[in-house]
Amino acid sequence: MTADIAPFYAIEISRLAHALKDQGRSIIHMEFGQPSTGAPKAAIEQAHRILDSDGMGYWESTPLKARLAKHYLDSYGVSVDPERFILTCGASPALVLALSAGFQPGARIALARPGYVAYRNVLKALNMVPVEIPCGPEVRFQLTAEALSTLDPAPDGVIIASPANPTGTVIWPDELKAIAEVCRVRGIRILSDEIYHGLTYEAPARSLLEYAPDAWVVSSFSKYFSMVGWRLGWCLAPERQIAAARAYVGNLFLTAPSLSQHAGLIALDSRSELDGHVETYRRNRRLLLDALPQLGLSRIAPPDGAFYIYADIGHLTDDSLSFCKALLNDTGVCTAPGIDFDPVEGHHFIRFSFAVSTAEVEDAITRMVPWFKARTN
Repeated sequence: MTADIAPFYAIEISRLAHALKDQGRSIIHMEFGQPSTGAPKAAIEQAHRILDSDGMGYWESTPLKARLAKHYLDSYGVSVDPERFILTCGASPALVLALSAGFQPGARIALARPGYVAYRNVLKALNMVPVEIPCGPEVRFQLTAEALSTLDPAPDGVIIASPANPTGTVIWPDELKAIAEVCRVRGIRILSDEIYHGLTYEAPARSLLEYAPDAWVVSSFSKYFSMVGWRLGWCLAPERQIAAARAYVGNLFLTAPSLSQHAGLIALDSRSELDGHVETYRRNRRLLLDALPQLGLSRIAPPDGAFYIYADIGHLTDDSLSFCKALLNDTGVCTAPGIDFDPVEGHHFIRFSFAVSTAEVEDAITRMVPWFKARTN
């Protein structure tokens, strides 16, 4: 029997946006979490050199794995064997790989609701059981050690995301440590999605590896490193499961793109340029936070990191999909409906991505203020 996989509604909204653009409409794309900037300049220059000199082929870059290990030591103080890194075509295959190699069909995997749409649907596609834990404003829309300690029976695994999509909320170090301890005591295996690391606005995000050395970790060059289209990520496997993970990746995905691996190695040393992008997101975040009162939006998730604002629009609608379509048709501002991230409460939430340019954020605010006011009066 085929798994019942729900659509990714933001993709549906995006198709509508592109159809309107083809008609000559001005569209501001705030529906997806992808940087409006490109790969670092030095990485692009390296890609040109490789294209001129290397025919390439199936390959896993030993220098890139070693550089990633140095990144974890420098950023988190964690010493990781480079052989634990398995390079993938982005974080999405890394998620599939970690779940496939780390868990059996039928495994019960806990996750926060709201949460990234693919967690729930990938689990279903792999014949696993998502155990969604409702996480509201009282817990900053994030999983807690207390919630995991009271699940009966204990799940086989848990997916942690910090910073999280769609909320941007971060799990602070004391809580991460408490979660790791609960999982250790109860035998819950951890999969930590760290794709938004590098994109925080208060303190840096911490890795689960600091508190749970045997956790699975997935991450990517798509967000902080601004390399979405290059399709490069990694899965960090527990030592005892490296062989299993490599067997899966060899059969399911072969290797990550060779050109992207060459460029990624250079991108890891382009922090100054990339931190400049973070400052742009910081400005965009501030602009939106200042504008929310004018939109009549006062109940939001704390955007500690990533480039999202998840806002409660329950006073305006109980149909976030139709609301996003109307906003797009009337203003040209494209956003994501909350039902992607929470099939229960998401009908009265909307997600804004501020990964676009500052000029586009300013334009979007100008368009949205009168539109929202017309619905609150």
